[in-house]
Amino acid sequence: MQIPRLHPDTIEEVKLRADIVDVVSEYVVLRKRGKDFVGLCPFHDEKSPSFTVSQTKQMYYCFGCQAGGNAIKFVMELGKRSFAEVVLDLARRYQIPVQTLEPEQRQELQRQLSLREQLYEVLASAAQFYQHALRQSQGQKAIAYLQFNRKFKEETIQQFGLGYAPAGWETLYRYLVEDKRYPVQLVEKAGLIKPRKEGGSYYDVFRDRLMIPIRDVQGRVIAFGGRTLTEEQPKYLNSPETELFSKGKTLFALDLAKTGISQQDRAVVVEGYFDAIALHAAGINNAVASLGTALSLEQVRLVLRYSESKQLILNFDADKAGTNAAERAIGEIAELAYKGEVQLKILNLPNGKDADEYLREQTPEDYVQLLANAPLWLDWQIQQIIQDRDLKQATDFQQVTQQIVKLLKNIANSDTRNYYVSYCAEILSLGDARLIPLRVENLLTQIAPFAPTYSKPVSAKKAWGSSEKVSPLPTERSLLEHAEALLLRIYLHCPEQRQVIIEELDERDLQFSLSHHRLLWRQILEMAVEQIDLISTLQNRYLELSEDLGLISHLFHLNEKTTKEILRTPQVVQAAIACMDLVMLEKRYRHFLELWQQTDPETEPEKYQFYYQAFYTEKIKLQQIDRQRLFSITELL
Repeated sequence: MQIPRLHPDTIEEVKLRADIVDVVSEYVVLRKRGKDFVGLCPFHDEKSPSFTVSQTKQMYYCFGCQAGGNAIKFVMELGKRSFAEVVLDLARRYQIPVQTLEPEQRQELQRQLSLREQLYEVLASAAQFYQHALRQSQGQKAIAYLQFNRKFKEETIQQFGLGYAPAGWETLYRYLVEDKRYPVQLVEKAGLIKPRKEGGSYYDVFRDRLMIPIRDVQGRVIAFGGRTLTEEQPKYLNSPETELFSKGKTLFALDLAKTGISQQDRAVVVEGYFDAIALHAAGINNAVASLGTALSLEQVRLVLRYSESKQLILNFDADKAGTNAAERAIGEIAELAYKGEVQLKILNLPNGKDADEYLREQTPEDYVQLLANAPLWLDWQIQQIIQDRDLKQATDFQQVTQQIVKLLKNIANSDTRNYYVSYCAEILSLGDARLIPLRVENLLTQIAPFAPTYSKPVSAKKAWGSSEKVSPLPTERSLLEHAEALLLRIYLHCPEQRQVIIEELDERDLQFSLSHHRLLWRQILEMAVEQIDLISTLQNRYLELSEDLGLISHLFHLNEKTTKEILRTPQVVQAAIACMDLVMLEKRYRHFLELWQQTDPETEPEKYQFYYQAFYTEKIKLQQIDRQRLFSITELL
C-alpha cells in the first residue's frame, strides 16, 4: 500500500500519546534509575545496561552504540519499518484518528487499510486450507515429494506452512466463497481465483501444486508460490501482483531470517524457495530467496536493514542462468557496491550445485565455510572476465584488459582501486614479475588518462614548480568534520547562538561541506530560529523522509565530553567558522592551482593567466588568515 503523507497533526498526536517508556517496555526490561530508566540495549549485545530512556524528554539513547531517538524511531529501528507504517500502527494502538495532508486522501486511506486487513484474513484462511489438504489422501503425492525427494522433516514442513492445492478447478473457490462466505471480489483481489472468460464463474489459480506461503516481514501470508507435481508448465507459479504482494519488493523467508541476519551480520540470498527452506532446515537461518525475478535494489535495501555491516552474499546457481542472474543482480546494486554501501560477495557452489543439492551431500558446516570464503563481487567478476580466456593470445588479452579497465574505472575509493589495479596487473603479467609495473602503468593510464603532455615554461617552474605541491592536508577532513559538527551541536543545544551562527555563515558565504551536515542544515533552515522543540522535530523529519540518521544522531545528545566542548560557546563558534573558512580557502587554492598547472600557456594564454591570478589571490587570503591566527580549533579544544 502506498501510504500518503500523513498530516503533521497526526504525527504530533502520536508523539504526544505514545509514551516512550510504555513503547520501549514492550521490548526492553527497564529499571528506574533517578529520573530516567535504564536497560540492556536491544540494538547491540551488552552485559551492563547503557541504554537510557528519558520520560521527561521522551527520548532514548545508548551510550554503548549511540543509538537514539524518540518512540517512533525506536519502533522503526527495531522492526526495520518505514516512518509512515510505524505512525499508522501507533495511531491504531492509541486510537488516534489518521489524517493525511490531502483531506480527500483520508477516506481512501481508511478504505485501503480496511481492504488490506480483509486480504490478510482471506490469505490466512487459504494457507490453512492448503495445509489441511496436504494431510488428506489427495495430498499424499505432495507430502511424499517433501519427505523423500526434498528430505524435509515434519518440523520444517510446519515451520514454513507448506501445503497442497487440490487438482479441482473450483475447490478453493467453493471453500472460501461458498463455505467461508468471503466476497468473491475479495478472493479475486487476493490473487487466489480468476474469472472465466465466459459464463461469469471463477476458477482456482493454483491446482494440483505443492503450496509455499510467501509472508511479509511480520509473518503475515501475502501470496503463494506453487510447484507443479506433474510435467505442467511453468514448474513454479507465483501469485499475481496484489495490494499486498509485489515480487520485486518481497523476499521469501525474510520473516524467519531477519533475526539470523542481525545476529550473524550478513544475509545470504539464494534463487529458489527450496534452497532457502533447506538452509533453514540445516540451521543456516540467515537465508532468503528471490522470487523468480532479478534481485532488485528494493529487495537489497530491504534485507540490508538487518545487517549492520551491510554484508550480502549471493548464492546463485553456478550454471549459465545462475551466472547471468548474479550479473543482473550486481548490475542492480553496483552503485551501492562501488560506494562501499554494501559488502557484496558471490558464492558459486562446487560442481554447479544449488544450496538444496549441496546440503544433501555435505554438512551445514561445509556450507558455512564456503560462505566465509566467498569472494568479493569484484574478485568474482574479474574471474568471470578471465574465465576461458587465453591471455597469451593478443585478441583475448586486449578484450580482457578492456573489460577490466571498464570495471576499475567505477571504483570510487582510491585505496580499493589501487589494490585492484595491482591485482589485475599481476594477472595480466602471466607470472612475469618484471611486467607488473608496466601493466600497472598501462591500467592507470587507461583508467585516468593524463591529458596535458607539455612542459611548463622555465620561469613558471622556478616560481611555483617544486614548492607548490598539490596534496590534500592529512587532517583536513577530520578538522572540517569536527568544526561543522561543533557548529551544528551548538545550534541545536544553544538557542541563543542560532541567529549569530546564521549571520556568521552568511557574512563569510560559507556552506557545510560534508553531505550529511549539509542535509541537516537545509532541514534546520526550513524551521523557525526560535523553535524550542527543534531536535525532536528534526528527528521526525528525517524519519518521515526515510533519511539515514546514523551520521548525525550523535549531535542530538550531549555527554560529558560534548558538554565541555560547547562551554565557551562564542569562542567555539568563532573557532569552528574560522576552521571552515580555512578549509574552504585551501580547497579553492588547490583547485585553481591544479587548473593552472594543467593549462597550456601557448594555446590558452587567457585561461592560464586567469587561473594564475585566482590561485594567487586565494594564497594571499590564506597567508592573511594565518597571520591573524583567529582561533585554532585544535588549540581551543
